[in-house]
Amino acid sequence: MLDIKFIRENSKLIKDVVKNKRLTVDVDKLLALDKAKRQMQNELDGLRTRKNELAKTNLGTKPAQEQIEEGKKLKVESAELEAELKVKNNEYNELMLAVPNLHSNDTPVGQTEDENKILKTVGEPTKFDFEPQDHMALGTKLGLIDTDKSAAISGARFNYLFGEAVLLQFAIIQFVLETLTSRKIIKKLATKTNNPSAKPFTPVIPPVMAKSEIMKKMDRFDPIEDRYYFEEDDILLVGSAEHTLGPLHMNEIIKEKDLPIRYAGYSTAFRREAGTYGKDASGILRRHQFDKAEMETFSSREQGMAEQDLIVAIQEYLVQALEIPYQLVLKCTGDMGKPDYRAIDIECWMPGENKYRETHTSDYMTDYQARRLNIKYLAKNNDKEFVHMNDATAFAIGRILITIMENYQIADGAIKIPTVLQKYMPGNPKVIK
Repeated sequence: MLDIKFIRENSKLIKDVVKNKRLTVDVDKLLALDKAKRQMQNELDGLRTRKNELAKTNLGTKPAQEQIEEGKKLKVESAELEAELKVKNNEYNELMLAVPNLHSNDTPVGQTEDENKILKTVGEPTKFDFEPQDHMALGTKLGLIDTDKSAAISGARFNYLFGEAVLLQFAIIQFVLETLTSRKIIKKLATKTNNPSAKPFTPVIPPVMAKSEIMKKMDRFDPIEDRYYFEEDDILLVGSAEHTLGPLHMNEIIKEKDLPIRYAGYSTAFRREAGTYGKDASGILRRHQFDKAEMETFSSREQGMAEQDLIVAIQEYLVQALEIPYQLVLKCTGDMGKPDYRAIDIECWMPGENKYRETHTSDYMTDYQARRLNIKYLAKNNDKEFVHMNDATAFAIGRILITIMENYQIADGAIKIPTVLQKYMPGNPKVIK
């Protein structure tokens, strides 16, 4: 969330941000509630002060009748005011949580993904001297993917992976963990992006369920229709490892010398994909269940943007190592998330669709999530400040499998294995056939 003092002093800016992010938040009502509850709190404090004064006056003596009557009156008035203040506070807190994060100055103002800004394109779309197939045709022929049996057993938007596809998935995971835990690689990329820290990432296998109160603090509870929510237990399946990595330091005060803290989380993730009926229904691009390696970092306020720059450099390093053509995209206000200050995507070339599709995202949250989670750091001047948080995709396994299968296919329907992954495959094969 944002600081209410900042909202008071910048109400027009906040209204513009709400509009730019295609949200509906009554900022004027929020400010009116803020003013009303502060006035009520002052009145309540005054009543409590008078009650204390009466109590001190009557220490060791029997109070006069008029003092008894005043005490009763103060008690009733205090109770009524507390009840009214509770209602105001609930309304206020609900609106405060609805206010989006600001967006960076370089974020394009736009309504849809069509208004995103392409920052650069790396590599040329893969050319073939034969008619290329999509990943489902390739995967079905080679016995790697089955969506018919999963549909019968689990329903739509699930799939089975078999054989070399499974081995390739774990090769990808080994590659990404080896990269993120390498001080040498991180140092090289940190130097390239002027990030002062070469600290590698700590691997984590996090829980795949989170309490509703935690998801609300992460601002990932809504849209609830896209979550798998178990009302009896008041718990949700995560839609990304980020959802349980972000709260790791909730209610903590971290020493600045220990920042940045960097995690590489791997987990299965779950999304209902509500509102996407008929969209990417075939294949394994948009599933209810998928595996994902995620990056999450906590940094000082001054280094928040540098962390995102490093993360994007890592994402590019990973995709370039696979020799996949891609484009780097700065997302516009209407396409970015409510907590995002700056959002960057990598879109990889998918020959089966003859276009670029999003495979990675990097979201810089500033201190928006940290305020809700109460994660602070003790700065060198001994001030306590909220950390700045970044989360980003290392690899969304299904999507990167698609890019590999389609870009590395050969005329007979076999699939080459990217050179960088071959050493992680049992027997070091060069081709899946």
